This record gives sequence, C-alpha cells and structure tokens, in this order.
Amino acid sequence: MGTFTIEGGHSLHGSITPQGAKNEALQILCAVLLTPEKVTINNIPDIVDVNKLIALLEDLGVKIQKKGKGSYTFMANDVNLDYLLSDQFKVDGRGLRGSIMLVGPLLARFGKGYIPKPGGDKIGRRRLDTHFEGFIKLGAKFRYNREEHFYGVEAEKLKGTYMLLDEASVTGTANIVMAAVLAEGTTTIYNAACEPYLQQLCKMLNRMGAKISGIGSNLLTIEGVDSLKGTTHTMLPDMIEIGSWIGLAAMTKSELTIKDVSWENLGQIPTAFHKLGITLERREDDIHIPAHTEGYKIHNYIDGSILTIADAPWPGLTPDLLSIILVVATQAKGEVLIHQKMFESRLFFVDKLIDMGAKIILCDPHRATVIGHDFKSTLKSTVMTSPDIRAGISLLIAALSAKGTSTIHNIEQIDRGYESIDTRLRAIGAHITRV
Repeated sequence: MGTFTIEGGHSLHGSITPQGAKNEALQILCAVLLTPEKVTINNIPDIVDVNKLIALLEDLGVKIQKKGKGSYTFMANDVNLDYLLSDQFKVDGRGLRGSIMLVGPLLARFGKGYIPKPGGDKIGRRRLDTHFEGFIKLGAKFRYNREEHFYGVEAEKLKGTYMLLDEASVTGTANIVMAAVLAEGTTTIYNAACEPYLQQLCKMLNRMGAKISGIGSNLLTIEGVDSLKGTTHTMLPDMIEIGSWIGLAAMTKSELTIKDVSWENLGQIPTAFHKLGITLERREDDIHIPAHTEGYKIHNYIDGSILTIADAPWPGLTPDLLSIILVVATQAKGEVLIHQKMFESRLFFVDKLIDMGAKIILCDPHRATVIGHDFKSTLKSTVMTSPDIRAGISLLIAALSAKGTSTIHNIEQIDRGYESIDTRLRAIGAHITRV
C-alpha cells in the first residue's frame, strides 16, 4: 500500500495542465468495440482505472498501439468472445467499475455481453438497473448468476424503442446509446444524461456513422445503422481535476494558472467556487486564480440564509466535486451546507478532516454543515487513509494546507483518478513524497 508524505503550509505557484477526462475515457474506450476499423484516441489519462480498461480490451483481442503520450490506436477486428466467460475475466472485470460499459457495445455488435459485478469506490449504492432495463427494452434477454455475481445479456438483433430512464445515469445512458446505435429502427431515450462527456461520446459515434440527435439535451433520438467505421477522437480536460486545482489554490493561498480548461464545458463549476468567495479570472481558455491572501468569504442567499451547495444532473454540479468543495469550505469565512444527494457514503471521510481541526457537523449520510475557520486557525497535520478517489484528493488538499507533516495511506485510490499527481504537484512547489 503506497503512501504520500506531505509537508503542508507552503504556497504554490506556476501553471498546471489538467489531464484528459477519466469519466470520458471509460466511455470512449469501450466504444472502440463497435467497429472493426481503427480508432485513434488522444489525451488519454495515464491513470490506474483507464489502464485497467485498456488491459481488459487487449485481453479481449483488441489490437492496441501506443502512438505517444496519451495517444493510442485501437482495432477490434478480431475480438475473443470466449474471454468473457473465462475465470480471468471474472477477476479482471470485477476490479473496475467502468467495465460495465463494455456490455452495450458487445451486445450491439456481437449479440452478447457479460460482466461480473464491478467494483469501484465504496461511496454507497451504485445500482446497475438502468443499464440492464435499457438493454431489455431493446430486446435483450437478461440473466444473472447469483453465486458468481455474473450478469449477462443476449439478443439476436436489438430493436429500437422508446424508453424513459428511471434516473439520468451517465454510464447507463452511455451504455444504452452504444447498444442502440446498431439496433434496428429508432430508439428514443428520455431523461438521458447530457454531461459533456456523454456529448463527446455521441459526437464521436456520429463521426463513426451513427445517427444520434438531441445531443446535449435529455431527449436523445438514435436511428440505428448497420455498421460503424473508424475515427479519431480527442478527449476533454478532466473537469474534476480542474475543480481540484481551484480548491488547492484557494486553500494554500497560492497564485495558480490552470491551462486549457475548455471553459464552455465547465458548467456550474466556476459558479460553485464563486459562491465560496473564490476569485477566478478567465484568460482565453485558462483559469487564473490569484493568491487569496485575505481569505475568501462564503456568499449567503439574498435573504441571509445559509448557502447550500448540492449535486444535480448536468447542467447541475457534478457530485464528484462536492468532497473538494467541502474541504475548501473548512477555511472559508462563513458557513455552508453540503448536500450530497447521489451517494450516501461519500461524506463519511469528514471524520478525518475533523481530526485535523475542521468544524464540520455531519447531519446525516447525505448532508454536512461546514463552519469555516477563515484561516484564523490552520488545519493540523495527521495520519489518514484515502477511502476513495475524490475523498483522497480532498484529504491531499487539506494536508497541503495544514501545518506540519501529514501522511496519507492507500494512495492507490488517488492514482486511480489522478495522473502522476505527486510529480505534477512538486512542479508547482508542493512538498510531497511518494513512499
């Protein structure tokens, strides 16, 4: 189990470029299975979860060539479907939440898709019903082996239909879209997710020959086609990492520039940090954060009541950023209620921040009230363990702002979502060592 040792209390400076988007990569990489032709993907982040998925594709028989940093070609012209029923796949597929999105493309192109119950962060219930209910509506037969926790769907030919999703699941929508592009007839998906990464997937599929309309809305119409061709795709920067660097700059009173952020795809993220009193300057496609030497003050509502920051489906605030916003609020002037609606275990890491001296009241599994210190007292160093990706980066931000030397164990969780994070942080002045 890896460990970070962090000497906090140092101001950072310079610029940092966000990696390619993790959540987009997991969708886009699965889509290469939809065509036997070559697909080139650029700006792929070099992180544990993405590398696991690339290894899974290779074990499936996809021919993969690395062209350069973050750039690969994929050719799925000789897929080994027997691997899906192997004991090795039951182990490999279980270790990655994103592996569920292999099912849609496999079902669409080969008439069958299997997956063991996938793992991922322990942040609460993450049901798969939306995925499989969508496949069933397209005409697939579902089966589940309870002893091995092994899911399967099969169909001779998928048929387009109307469906109203029970939740605007991003991965569920992506999976159903990838299945529907090769279905016979027209599929209409209402209450579809419309996050930028889902939009990126739909645009890529259209370049491959799919016929998807309504991109960017919650009503997608997909006219099925017989086959798809190859394409080239470049992934967006990771909006969660961009939010992480904004929070880091504010907490450490540092002047930082975040390069090439794709402003038009950030949605509510700049607004959420503005509500915490953090100044963001737009410089072309960069974000410049000046040093908040006087701190930052949380904005109350017009009637003076306490601010609430909550997650919501796009264009609302992504739930992946709430852990970071919570830790940034611990040094703000004022109070804020953080409402994590989607996952009931994601806020449980606040006990570690309380140990560091933060003033946080965990109201229930979904809500926490934060009373900011206004930098009148700093967080103190401690020893902690990262429970998941987003809590891990939040604890790292806390440690970099804290007085003294902190230790974070289980940093493999952070590596799952952040590329070479210690090297990149050292480049802007952080005192961090990987043990």
